[in-house]
Amino acid sequence: MARKSSAERSVTGKPITEKPVSVRRSGCPVSAALELLGDRWSLLLIRDMMVRGYRTFREFQHSGEGIASNILSNRLQRLEAHGLVEGEPVAEDGRSIHYRLTEKGIALAPVMLELLIWGAHYEETGAPCAVIEHMEQNRAAVLAETYRRWKERDPEPILPPFPMQSQPKVPKGASKR
Repeated sequence: MARKSSAERSVTGKPITEKPVSVRRSGCPVSAALELLGDRWSLLLIRDMMVRGYRTFREFQHSGEGIASNILSNRLQRLEAHGLVEGEPVAEDGRSIHYRLTEKGIALAPVMLELLIWGAHYEETGAPCAVIEHMEQNRAAVLAETYRRWKERDPEPILPPFPMQSQPKVPKGASKR
């Protein structure tokens, strides 16, 4: 079996697999999008690149979400195979990779903004109300700044990580449901 050329390999050296051929449940665009993005981690990785300016495996792993390294590696490869993310070797250190959203990935910015606003409105989160209200009232400006930072490769976070909400303590022996 012939070794894949460098053009067919990701920056990690692993072969970039073709987009998985799967039978769609339906012709619905929402269903198609959820097949790609509907797992627990993909949108959080996109959020971290888009909003927090994270670029490295280590930054994603220490984002506070608790993603296991094998799952992180799998999701980055999957997002790369589907054209949402690209990995670029760091010039100063050939072993390091900076992950970056592609044009297809950054096109999710309006979706991410609406999810952020929706989540803050309907769930208890650590997002400051004033920040969310500002984003809600200035959607176009927030999106313009997001696109500018992506285009200019500006890693400055648009939003810092929000503080973790404390979970109510469940007495010993009680069901956690």
